[in-house]
Amino acid sequence: MIRYTLTCDQDHQFESWFQSSEAFDALAKAGHLSCAVCGSTTVSRALMAPSVPAKGNKTDLSAPMSDAEESLTKLRKEVEDNSDYVGKDFANEARKMHDGEAPERAIWGESKLDDAKKLIDDGVPVMPLPFVPKRKTN
Repeated sequence: MIRYTLTCDQDHQFESWFQSSEAFDALAKAGHLSCAVCGSTTVSRALMAPSVPAKGNKTDLSAPMSDAEESLTKLRKEVEDNSDYVGKDFANEARKMHDGEAPERAIWGESKLDDAKKLIDDGVPVMPLPFVPKRKTN
C-alpha cells in the first residue's frame, strides 16, 4: 500500500491510499478519482517526501489523517446510518422509485457508469459518493 498526497485543479490537497503506483495511474486514467473536498475529477499526485516512521513508532491507519478524511468518515457514517444499502441493484431501485413503482426512501449502492449516466439523463436525482462501499462479510 502507498499513501499519496493528491491535489485537484482547485488546489485542494487530500490524501488517499492505493495498492500501488500502477493502481493510482489506472484509477486516474479511468476518471475514478475525485477531490475529497470539492468533487473535482481532475486529480493528480502532489510532490511529497516519503513518510518513514522512526523505529518503534507505529502509525494508526484507522485514524483520520486530515480534515478531509475526517469529513469523509462522517459522511460515510451519515449515509450508512440514514439510508438503505441496495448494493449492485442501485440503478434498478432508483429507477423504480423515480417511476413510482417503489416507495421513495434514501438509498445508496453501486452502479455501472453507463447505468448511472442513463439515470441522470432521465432526470433521476442521483450523485456519486466519494467512498467505496464496505464489503459485507458473513
